[in-house]
Amino acid sequence: MTSALSRMQALRRAVNLVNGTTAAGLLAARIGRVRVRSGPGGLLLAGGWELPLPHAAAFTVGNVVLYRSRVAREFDVAPASSLLRHEARHSSQYAVLGPAFLPLYFAAAGFSKLRTGDPASSNIFEILAGLSDGGYRPRPMRREVSCGCFRR
Repeated sequence: MTSALSRMQALRRAVNLVNGTTAAGLLAARIGRVRVRSGPGGLLLAGGWELPLPHAAAFTVGNVVLYRSRVAREFDVAPASSLLRHEARHSSQYAVLGPAFLPLYFAAAGFSKLRTGDPASSNIFEILAGLSDGGYRPRPMRREVSCGCFRR
């Protein structure tokens, strides 16, 4: 893509290069044997992810958006898709948190899984990236989680 980057997109790209997360994303793409190409907003798109984990249709590491074949058409035909906007927000989260993003994300996913039975519904990173844009539906808190531990 030859469109000019906004200052924030250029800053995000530079920070993710410096903090090493984009390099980690390129390594993941190499391990997954997926082709990487330039995408909108300074993102790199790596389509055709076929490894079993993660289960998501798309995921981001630094400025690299890795995605499964089933969403390739969405990214190729609609580069401004809601899913790509969601993944771009995760890229911004990497720019803020650097390599700490992944362990914090997994902790938030575990908390959400305990609380709702779903790793996304109460995950602060997914909420901030836009649950519906990522294809998630919010789930209510599970009854068995409410233990009364904080009652007065």
